[in-house]
Amino acid sequence: MSVNLSKGQQISLSKADGSALSSVRMGLGWQAAPRKGFLARLTGPREIDLDASALLFADRQMADVVFFQHLVSNDGSIQHTGDNLTGGTGAGEDDETILVDLTRVPAHVDQIVFTVNSFTGQTFAEVQNAFCRLVDEATGQELARYTLSGGGSSTAQIMAKLYRDGAGWQMKAIGEPAAGRTFQDLMPSITTHL
Repeated sequence: MSVNLSKGQQISLSKADGSALSSVRMGLGWQAAPRKGFLARLTGPREIDLDASALLFADRQMADVVFFQHLVSNDGSIQHTGDNLTGGTGAGEDDETILVDLTRVPAHVDQIVFTVNSFTGQTFAEVQNAFCRLVDEATGQELARYTLSGGGSSTAQIMAKLYRDGAGWQMKAIGEPAAGRTFQDLMPSITTHL
């Protein structure tokens, strides 16, 4: 059963039988909002390039990052499946995914922050059906979903973070709008959530 996350909500990443998840997938999906006016009917929707990133932190210091120009973490525990430059057709499927093998994440990494950026610079008011979700990779079950709702003038979103809690992992929805075309632009905002 999936949980629709709201800003600040936390969930445990344990299975119903009490065992810990071993592998999760962060999925990002979106489509361009239709343009308005006569010329919009002729030109169709604008292409929008959203980018998903996973930033690995060890004791509040960035240890590694996975994004469209660095598809696999240095230790191999996190993999981005590739850059989608235009988004989807609104079918609700993932347009970009990041796979996280929680059993292989190095012990010194205590937080993984997921971000979304509009690389082409459009605001989220120009994006529709945008979501970020966390899926149990072993079963395909959706665990949590965060909807980019309300549009607005932001070009980025600090979506959520995974963090160590004893022997397991927890997820916290952050949902903070931000400005920036790349994850580097978001670093000042991200550090407030570590």
